[in-house]
Amino acid sequence: MEQDQVYMQQALQLAQRAAELGEVPVGALVVLDGEVIGEGWNRPISGHDPTAHAEIMALREAAARVGNYRLVGATLYVTIEPCTMCAGAIVHARIERVVFGTTEPKAGALVSNQQLFDQPWLNHHPEYEGGQMADECAAVISDFFKRRREEQKRLKQLRREKPSE
Repeated sequence: MEQDQVYMQQALQLAQRAAELGEVPVGALVVLDGEVIGEGWNRPISGHDPTAHAEIMALREAAARVGNYRLVGATLYVTIEPCTMCAGAIVHARIERVVFGTTEPKAGALVSNQQLFDQPWLNHHPEYEGGQMADECAAVISDFFKRRREEQKRLKQLRREKPSE
């Protein structure tokens, strides 16, 4: 469990990279046999790629590194509960375990909405555990959206104050 916290801290650092790019701050990493083999952070906006979620980027890097799309025995750490797309990729990659920080009430596919990994029709059922550094992970997301709302409010106010030309 102490190791989970170490890896989640690394995932939070990756989330900061996303925030620096103006992306929703989500970070993920794949660990196999005690070694980080893949890292990712959200890049859909900057990468012009709707699939460039942190989990997908980490899975891609890990698969390339081991030379196989199946990452049997690996653990994925991610700062927020995966969405349906990412959960599907996790199943296809045969990830053994997923550790996430905070839940995602709108799009979370593991506990918040679909409980996707628990579906009997799947041919692989990753273990999963939420709540690892949940407060820290939630704060990164909520602070990001708070800043974004404040920026949008300031822009709107500037437009009202500036007369049209």
